[in-house]
Amino acid sequence: MQADRIDRALLSADVEAVLAGSRVLVGVAAESLLGVDEVVTVPQLRALMILATRGPLSLTLLAEDMDVHPSNATRTCDRLVAAGLLDRRDNPADRRHLLLELTPAGFELIDGVVTRRRAAIARILERMPATHRRALGRAFAHFAAAAGEPQPKDLWTLGWVG
Repeated sequence: MQADRIDRALLSADVEAVLAGSRVLVGVAAESLLGVDEVVTVPQLRALMILATRGPLSLTLLAEDMDVHPSNATRTCDRLVAAGLLDRRDNPADRRHLLLELTPAGFELIDGVVTRRRAAIARILERMPATHRRALGRAFAHFAAAAGEPQPKDLWTLGWVG
């Protein structure tokens, strides 16, 4: 019983620490969007980011990953295709479904956002002792894995080398 209370208290403290860190990361993410908010909306950017990290997907799978109705994903993708950021092509495995894939301009937009995020995070990490940086890096790797994020070693196969 006592151990259970301690575990819950520790978990609660961990949640609060992650929330504090997430507020910083949300600020970094928002800052990295300066300039692209005139080109794409946040849901459109989310679709592009999912496709950049997961590779070509069907509309159904993209909608599932975005947790939206397929009709919402369709409208989002229509706008991205019209903007030249997304391409639809036949799925060689199932010609009844199309694959959605970033165009070079779509990759360029995502690369710019990620580059700005990477630079902002590097500025913050440089203010930390090296041992804390390494511990944070390991902790975030585990956090991302628990959330289902693709491993960095797998991202190159998806065309994401940023």
